[in-house]
Amino acid sequence: MATEYFENEILIVEDNDFDFRFMMKSFKKSGYSACVTRVTTGDDALDYLFNEGNFSDKEAYPIPFMILLDLGLPGVDGDEVLCKVKSDELLKNITVIIMTSIKTEHFIEKCYALGADGYVMKPVTAEGLTEAIRNINGDSC
Repeated sequence: MATEYFENEILIVEDNDFDFRFMMKSFKKSGYSACVTRVTTGDDALDYLFNEGNFSDKEAYPIPFMILLDLGLPGVDGDEVLCKVKSDELLKNITVIIMTSIKTEHFIEKCYALGADGYVMKPVTAEGLTEAIRNINGDSC
């Protein structure tokens, strides 16, 4: 069975209110429009993606085409969310962009080894977000 991803649906997994507001301003500034759902914990991210718990309604919580994922989360951390997404047959093709303030070559390589499709430094700027999406899609936003 093919998974239907919603082309305009983005899941943002971010526990910091300031970072989330900054991301939303970056989306607006870049002109990139999408339906954004935010969760603040790794546990909620997994519940959303697997339609469990408070997110069991598949129509209200469709599978996104992209996840913007912070790694330092309460509960299940972002690394584990990334691993579960990329190891699940129905979810593995979702684009996952890591958002973090850590920028060491080793850390970036680890994220890509776990299956990340992109990497954006915090605070997320319109230019950085647009560039990450452009690099993944191979076109302009």
